[in-house]
Amino acid sequence: MAEAAQGRFLTGRVMGHVVRMTLTGATGITFVFLVDALNLFWVSQLGEPRQVAALGFAFSIQFLSVSTGLGMMIANTALVSRQIGRGDRARARQSAAGAMGLAFISQSLVAALIMLGAGSILGFAGAEGETLELARRYIWITMPSLPIMSVALIASSTLRAEGDGVRAMAVTISSGTIALFIDPVLILWLGLGIDGAAISVVVTRSAMCVISVWFVVRVHDLLARPGLSVCHQVLGPFWRLAWPAILAQMSAPVGNFILTSIISTFGDSAVAVWAVVNRLSLVAFGGIFSMAGAIGGIFGQNAGAQLHDRVRRTYIDALIFAFGYTLLVWLVLILLAPAIARAFALPEEGTEVFDAFIYIAAGSFVFTGIMFVANASFANLGRPGHATIVSWLRDGVLLYPLGWIMAGTFGAAGAVYGQSVTNFLVGVGAAIFGWIFVIRLDLARLRD
Repeated sequence: MAEAAQGRFLTGRVMGHVVRMTLTGATGITFVFLVDALNLFWVSQLGEPRQVAALGFAFSIQFLSVSTGLGMMIANTALVSRQIGRGDRARARQSAAGAMGLAFISQSLVAALIMLGAGSILGFAGAEGETLELARRYIWITMPSLPIMSVALIASSTLRAEGDGVRAMAVTISSGTIALFIDPVLILWLGLGIDGAAISVVVTRSAMCVISVWFVVRVHDLLARPGLSVCHQVLGPFWRLAWPAILAQMSAPVGNFILTSIISTFGDSAVAVWAVVNRLSLVAFGGIFSMAGAIGGIFGQNAGAQLHDRVRRTYIDALIFAFGYTLLVWLVLILLAPAIARAFALPEEGTEVFDAFIYIAAGSFVFTGIMFVANASFANLGRPGHATIVSWLRDGVLLYPLGWIMAGTFGAAGAVYGQSVTNFLVGVGAAIFGWIFVIRLDLARLRD
């Protein structure tokens, strides 16, 4: 307990902490994404491309809704880890409880709004007819569980702020294992198809909530009793961090929505392959997607303890890890590409989208990882607005014109090429911007 009381990340090799937290985060999140990909695989076995396409359209909305919760998770990590770094665990408990209550309330509102506008959003993305109705039904079944998932995300981020990457990983693996077994039962054996996939999401989120809260309360005692007074105390410092983080996280689903809408003009087959590519990218690059949450606690604890050298070292080591991890995964994807294409029975009309991802876009995730490292430094070191600017420059400013222009030249695959170019331009700029920010940072002026 002495190590935990003073902050786990304040001593020891920084690269060791980066590797341990990122790999435990990657293992957990990759397992969940793998289960989600298997969910799509079971639906694809029904031999109904419309159901696969419906999942592709629904994914863009699910991505958006979950990303608002991820923004609050990042804010909670920054707040709680800094307080742990200062040795103020009582305040860390209050912050975690207040963040949990605020996340539940706000995500309930998000879920209600999405359910009301699901049909219009899906139609705008290009869904129509039976495909639209299937996607809308999926959204209506899964969306009420969004507030439950927000509680799980806050609890999991509290574990990461504490430095307990192993139990944070156990949360996602345990809930994912449940889905691993119930997916084929619901989708194939009971014949529920896409509805079964939606029910599985609800069950998985509920399990994640119970397990993560249990670890936070029973193992680390890092959760005060939630209540309106606690929420009110935390409201100011939490939302100062949460709003920019939420806006930054929402850029990626907006970018995915833009690409989906461009690809949808080439037919349901292209969208079905794009749905597979989305799942595959999440599974393959789980380590990259988990980096912001995984290294946030390392930044936060060392910033709270005023250890500037270790903050800079965290930035450098995270960049090195992101670069090596991505190149290794890209090589594995190229080697496994034929087997993956056969497993998902990809339609001939959309294979150019798959090839564009495997041989070009997957490599550009090097720059996505670099961007996430820079954004993690901004979010956890007092300038979350910088992360918002970088994220929206990529997904809101550059992605659509580059994707649209290249799709006009290369067809559906061109949208994927446009994404790759955007990743490169923003990733390089973010790396430079982030390093300048870190070396000029005045830790004494950080506030909650």
